[in-house]
Amino acid sequence: MVRDRRSAPRRARLGVDLAMLAVVGLVLVAALGAGGATLYQQFYGPSAFVVRYLDLLSSGRAADALRVPGVAIDRETLEKAGIDPAASEAMLRRSALAPLTDVEVESEKPADGGTAVTVSYQAAGHPGTSTFLVAQDGWAGVTPNWRFTTSPLAVVELTVRGADKFAMNGFEVDRRQVSSDGVDAAALDPLPLLVFTPGLYSVTVDTPISTSSGQGVLADTPLAVTPLDVQTTPTDEFIDVVQERVEDFLTKCTAQEVLQPTACPFGIRVTNRLSSPPQWSIAAQPQITVAPDGGQWQIPTTNAVAHVDVEIRSLFDGSVEPLSEDVPFQLNGTISILPDGSAAIRVGSPGEPPVD
Repeated sequence: MVRDRRSAPRRARLGVDLAMLAVVGLVLVAALGAGGATLYQQFYGPSAFVVRYLDLLSSGRAADALRVPGVAIDRETLEKAGIDPAASEAMLRRSALAPLTDVEVESEKPADGGTAVTVSYQAAGHPGTSTFLVAQDGWAGVTPNWRFTTSPLAVVELTVRGADKFAMNGFEVDRRQVSSDGVDAAALDPLPLLVFTPGLYSVTVDTPISTSSGQGVLADTPLAVTPLDVQTTPTDEFIDVVQERVEDFLTKCTAQEVLQPTACPFGIRVTNRLSSPPQWSIAAQPQITVAPDGGQWQIPTTNAVAHVDVEIRSLFDGSVEPLSEDVPFQLNGTISILPDGSAAIRVGSPGEPPVD
């Protein structure tokens, strides 16, 4: 009886110890499970795959980002997505990337046979949110591989009015070098440029002829086409050159000793005969401005004044009288930028076709 009383507390204590061990074991299993889940999410899950891609963009490693599974894209896929299969890859490089910071995973949800990962970020200081579709792509030992099921590339469809050369995020390029039509590309043909998403893409123009401050778009949707239309303004140097060319043109017109100089915007008519050849001069030169005209430029209608000195013989009595008269006139014109960078200027009068 004494032995039985002593063994009972021992069995009770053993039961308590076993229960505590079981609880500790469950806690350890839960901790290991939670730690494994956290490890999976941070290093091996779909969100980690997307974040690694964004880290490559953040560090300017464009070539490495292109090698991430599912990023590179073929022409057939572009065409199926409604994108010009001849879209240029010129902007898929380090020098065309803008800063990408503050990347955070917002959500990770099942979608379309894979996983939709939504991230937020700052693209060159502008907040944005993008969603990427990824799916498992086999295994690397005991950890899964992933790939983008929809390429994170997109297209900026760029139109630059009044310039062939531009810079995207500081990377300078000539439109004719990256267009599939080369030097035959029309000035207003949109130029499709493949870009990484997410990213802010800003276009500037700084040439001797035209200029434009930064105009940009945020490419935040994979395989989306975003139009960007940039209107440049003429530089002061360009306007000065056009002014000089127009003045030279008018000076050549004054060398014609006729009442109606050929292909010139001024002239007079008289009913009597001339006693001496007319002498023309420009009393007030036009004040030239240059305005956009589609992909080229134009000279809007402007006023000027010519002056003529001539002697007129009367048909009635044969008397000769001098005529000294100011002749107001208007002119306009078109300006085309040639492939070699020079300007072809054609001047005319309103309502009449311009002449070279």
